[in-house]
Amino acid sequence: MADANIWDDAWGDQEEDWAGGGGKAKRLVPRGPFLGISLYELGPGNWEIFHFHHGSEELLIVLRGRPTLRTFDGSRQLEEGAVVHFPLGRDGAHELRNDTDELVRYLVAGTRVTPEVVEYPDLKKLTAQSRLKGQTGEPLFVIHDLKEDQ
Repeated sequence: MADANIWDDAWGDQEEDWAGGGGKAKRLVPRGPFLGISLYELGPGNWEIFHFHHGSEELLIVLRGRPTLRTFDGSRQLEEGAVVHFPLGRDGAHELRNDTDELVRYLVAGTRVTPEVVEYPDLKKLTAQSRLKGQTGEPLFVIHDLKEDQ
């Protein structure tokens, strides 16, 4: 992979944002078996959907701006330079949104496992993912609707 720069404004082609938050993302290391790190940018009013992982821990580092972090314990605005750890399961649930008029830029690094399950409490959905080829010959990415009583 070519060298990356966290201040570069070239974002390249964006993957589908099926959750609808409107942010930008780019991987800083190729998809690997163990480590992932991506750069994100949220314009005013953009957000990253509330979610938590069953297999991958994550670490957030705020580079620019003051994003609002939501967890199951509530919401708080983060400062530039803030570092937040998201452990596995419900304790690591998080959403980031930009409630300001300035751009927000941050890094998310994490362990990467396959397969992985990610829950989206606000959407009442979960995804099951695997980088391995499934029965169709393609990597697995399934969106499952949860019942309202779950």
